[in-house]
Amino acid sequence: MNAITLEPFTHNSKSCIAIKFAYNFEIKEYIKNFNGVYWTKTHRTFYIYFDEVRLKDLKTYIKKEGLRILDSDNNNIAPHYSIGVKLELKPLNEEKTLVYRHFLEFLKGKRFSTSTIASYSGFILKFLRFTDSKPVNELNETDVRHYIEWTVEKLNYTISTHRQMVSGFKHFAYFYPACSIDIDKVYMPKKDKKLPTVLSIEEVFLLLKSTKNLKHRTIIAMLYGSGLRIGEIIDLKLSDFDFNRKQLHIKSSKGRKDRYTTIAESLFPLLKNYHKTYEPKIYFIENPKGGKYSPESIRAFIRKNTKTAGIIKTVTPHTLRHSYATHMLEQGTDIRYIQELLGHSRPETTMIYTQVTRKDLQQIRSPLDTTIKKLSLQDNSNKKLTIT
Repeated sequence: MNAITLEPFTHNSKSCIAIKFAYNFEIKEYIKNFNGVYWTKTHRTFYIYFDEVRLKDLKTYIKKEGLRILDSDNNNIAPHYSIGVKLELKPLNEEKTLVYRHFLEFLKGKRFSTSTIASYSGFILKFLRFTDSKPVNELNETDVRHYIEWTVEKLNYTISTHRQMVSGFKHFAYFYPACSIDIDKVYMPKKDKKLPTVLSIEEVFLLLKSTKNLKHRTIIAMLYGSGLRIGEIIDLKLSDFDFNRKQLHIKSSKGRKDRYTTIAESLFPLLKNYHKTYEPKIYFIENPKGGKYSPESIRAFIRKNTKTAGIIKTVTPHTLRHSYATHMLEQGTDIRYIQELLGHSRPETTMIYTQVTRKDLQQIRSPLDTTIKKLSLQDNSNKKLTIT
């Protein structure tokens, strides 16, 4: 009988369960059809994000096909965390398992994205395990505060993750009013006010020039040339291109919104060459075996080619989107049009690019330059004063 091994590991700073087996096409296709299974090229394995309820469902799904399961931890898989510490939390009891399952259905009913559901449910799952045997009805904001303090100290959660966690608790308190959590008493930290990293136009061209692989160069060019999010270029289909109007139809993007954005006319020869070489069938960017391309692969080759180009900035797919918006603003494009092209709901989100644009900053003179110029004019020697 074919056997499948389940092993805990950390991937993208999250606790995961690897699904390993000797290659068999039928088993591979069967595992791929389980809801929530992903493939990691880095570790070369199928996996699920750790969730004891999802793990239980996976085991039931595997056994249903008559496959044997081998657990690496003697049938007791515990989560691992990115900080390298193995933290033991007791499994959910029957009551909390039921509440958690219903909370998952509640999140799905609100039509949240898969990533949002995974994040919110993951926070609540660990919270229910953290509170051990305390009944759900008796959980209050003090329990939430203790849990948040624990995650900040032990799991080193960032402010953005902290904020997302509080949002998850707001939905849980609304979903389960029988508990005693007064969400208004749960502190929400303020957002970091960090400015985005932006490449110069010269650095963008240097990155494109250093990217020898045609598919990779096309992806980078589209991310920058149309200001796309990584999820948008992965979901982009051939039918979304309108070359006559030089437009892209971005469908069901962030916030389930559609929008139109531009296609750079200068990219037409590159796009034609790419399409002729790779012959994608459905999606604009497809993996070698068909289907959607991997976001991890895009991040990896951008890091690699950034290093090859000698660019010392940290460059991600979103850096190219930031650069697109900043350069548009510097070229004089009205910020309202930029907001529409980027798909921002609020103008305040787009306004951040006014803080990194160089157009106005280059016209501002330092008082030191002004003073030195004044002294130079007063100096009879007619020599330009400098500081050395």
